Amino acid sequence: MSEKEMLKISVEEFDRIQDYMMSCEKDSEVYKKMKRRYTALKVILTASGINLTEIDFIKE
Repeated sequence: MSEKEMLKISVEEFDRIQDYMMSCEKDSEVYKKMKRRYTALKVILTASGINLTEIDFIKE
């Protein structure tokens, strides 16, 4: 898999996890688990030079 394909998948997953996070309670166990993945994806995308300003709706 090329780096470009990996970044595309990561951006798509970042978008998807945010949708899921917005549809559940912040105090729930599910939200906390999703937040871990959200944080990991945010680090990966930021380190890859992706500007998250426009696509980060959670902003935590």
